[in-house]
Formats: sequence, structure tokens, C-alpha cells
Amino acid sequence: MIVQTEQNLYQFQGKPSSDDGLVVASMSYVIPSGTRPCSYTFQPPPGIPWESADYDLRSISIHDARQADSAPQLEREGFELWDAATSVKDFLNLEEIRSVYYQEARELALAATGARKAYVFDHLLRKREATNTPLSFGKRAANGMAAANGRIHNDYTEASGKKRLDLVIQDVEELAQVRRYSIVNIWRPIRNTVLDTPLAVCDARTVEQKDLVSCDVRYPNRTGEIYLVNFAARHHWSYFSRMEPHEAMVFKQYDSQFNGCSRFTPHAAFDHPHIPAHARPRESIELRCLVIY
Repeated sequence: MIVQTEQNLYQFQGKPSSDDGLVVASMSYVIPSGTRPCSYTFQPPPGIPWESADYDLRSISIHDARQADSAPQLEREGFELWDAATSVKDFLNLEEIRSVYYQEARELALAATGARKAYVFDHLLRKREATNTPLSFGKRAANGMAAANGRIHNDYTEASGKKRLDLVIQDVEELAQVRRYSIVNIWRPIRNTVLDTPLAVCDARTVEQKDLVSCDVRYPNRTGEIYLVNFAARHHWSYFSRMEPHEAMVFKQYDSQFNGCSRFTPHAAFDHPHIPAHARPRESIELRCLVIY
């Protein structure tokens, strides 16, 4: 259920966080190397590393968006928080996700973007590995759930964002009518309050094209492309403290419109420096949706 408020259906959860609104945590920026990086989602061939890039762990200030002077907006900073309870009972039930959650996500994506059509095209379940395991790129475990992804990245590039439209909409007449579209990610915890490994997002207004590094992602049957991110002091990072399963963060991953809106919102998981002793490993679902305006 999406909670409607007086301001554009947006529900700003301005409750106090467990700290002063700012934390400093380690985050992984890519180290420029001059060669195109590549990551594998499956066991790579002998002698080939899972990741070819090297990363620079930097201490980054991450602001609690719940304590911001004004609520972040999808079209401005590139992300919003919604009070959008789900009726899904078991997120490990693939059929329930596809039959129930996909429809909920379409409704949320339309409400958040103001678009006229929404197409859900994939989702991924994640669970934080043991806290003594360093965050990496989110390798999938034997149970099918991926680990939390600690590499700063954006799911789509200029090229793969354009390619995704043709993959999602295959009707030639419908495709010809598309003028503007975007890809949004809907992220929510699926069990318990998130205390240990929140998701940080970078204000899209502080990201420049020169910061973005195209990276190949190898799947068993195809090669995708994402952006990794070079460090820049101008980047402004935020997170929503203590996110609960009834909340969902919607953030922009690609927009075909070049001006006047957010286009890319880099993001990554980070280990909160003040994790309570009782905190359970974060479990979450992320879902990608293409919307047409």
C-alpha cells in the first residue's frame, strides 16, 4: 500500500536517527587504471579474477536523509523514500514476488515518476554476509541470494540504458511512440529494521560524466554494462537510517532526458560504524523498472 500525503504522494519519514545525522564509513571507489574493468557473476575461467578492477577504500561522510532540511526528490537528487507497505508474505517465494510484488512495484514506480506505463524486468534478493567479511561486489551465494554490494556503481550506462528499452519493449509500434523513459530501482528491506548495512546513494547533481567508468558485467549467457565511479570530493552521499520493511527507496538509474532531471544515482552498501550488538544481517530486495512518460 502506498501512503498518500498532500505533497505528490510522498511520505517523508522524518523521525530521528540513532546518531547525529552524519556517519563516516568506508566506501569503495574504483581506482582508474586505463583499462576497461570487468566483473563476473559466475565462476570465471581459470586464471581470471572475479573482478579486474582495484578499489580505493575511502572514509566518506554519509548524511542521514531523514534529517535533511527538505525531503530528497527523485527528479532532483535522484532518490526518494516512500511509505509503501507490501502484502508479500514470503520474499523467498518467487511466484509470490512475480504475481504480487511486481504489481505493487509498478504502481509505486508510476506514483514516484508520474510516468504513464511501467515495466518490471528483474529483481534481486540480497543478504549481508557475516560482519567480519569485507563488502565486495555482491557475489551470489549457494542459496540464490546475493551478498550486499559494496562497490560504488550505477546499474546502467548511457549505452546499456538505451539497450534496455529495446529488450523490454519489443513491439515496434509501441517502441516508436516512446519519447522519454527512465529506469528506476526500488529497494526495500524484507526482514527487520536495517541497522548493519544500509544503502547509500549519491546526489545525482554532484555526479559528472567524467566520474563514471564503464564496466563489463559477465553473465553466463550475456555481457552487461554498468558504471563504476571515480572519487570526487564534490560527491554528496546520503542514506535513510533504520529503514523498515514497509518503506521503499526509489532511485534513478537512467533517464533518456539529458537536462532538467536526475539521470544517474550511484549507490553502494556500507557497514554502519555504530552497529548494535543485536543487529541481524540486512536482507533486502531490489527491483528494476522501466517507465515511459
